[in-house]
Amino acid sequence: MNGGMPAHLGRALGTDQLMTPSLMSSLWISLGLGAISGLANIFGGAIVSARPWSRTFLAYFIALGSGFMLATALTEMVPESLHLAPIAAPVLILLGYLIVHYFEHSWPAHFHFGEETHADEFLNPSVAYMALGGLTIHTFFDGVSIASGFLISNWLGTVIFGAVILHNVPEGFTIGSVMTAARKSRAAGLGAATVLGVSRILGILAMAVAHQFVSYGLALSAGVTLYVAASDLIPEVNKMPGPKIALTVAAGVGLVILLRLAFFSYLAG
Repeated sequence: MNGGMPAHLGRALGTDQLMTPSLMSSLWISLGLGAISGLANIFGGAIVSARPWSRTFLAYFIALGSGFMLATALTEMVPESLHLAPIAAPVLILLGYLIVHYFEHSWPAHFHFGEETHADEFLNPSVAYMALGGLTIHTFFDGVSIASGFLISNWLGTVIFGAVILHNVPEGFTIGSVMTAARKSRAAGLGAATVLGVSRILGILAMAVAHQFVSYGLALSAGVTLYVAASDLIPEVNKMPGPKIALTVAAGVGLVILLRLAFFSYLAG
């Protein structure tokens, strides 16, 4: 595992032994970025609780994040998973996808990423808490993905963190508006957003304990990332008409590609 570049690039250059990160340094980096992600959840929950928010702005933010996540999953996480665990990875990627599908759509009622518009479905407080449970499974695997990425390479960890942070504010919007729809207090909405942040930290710690299974953790979280991008975020984006929203998704994809080129150019220099 190589700390400064993707593992497959290190192998190509014959530099597998360079800049190998220690477990502790990877853990501390992951925990720090996990805490930042949690603050983004709380920020999203706070602003949706404080006042009405522009749905158009949120839609474009979600579109950018969905493109970034989709590109991260398909160009970085899935290929690296297939290299590290060629037999197990396809099954684990599919399992990760299905885990989030089950918990998001079997436990809670239907909800949206972003501001919740089906308030009547959440009048029963238990339904709101089931929605929180579904999102908590997802954020736990966010933590697994961040830690897995940094255990493999600084580049992979960084790009996964970028994918995570871009959907954290909409995620905070989601749980904040669900709690508002359930007629809970603003404090309850902020508390629920905080739970999401804590769940992510627990995912990081779980991966640190099970670091010998990092290839499996990356494959599972690749499936989770693919689900959130393709099945949660893209359907929300598709509700917005016009080419601008599609171009915003493409901009998210392009951002991953540009970052990759910049990173490789930096290493080559």
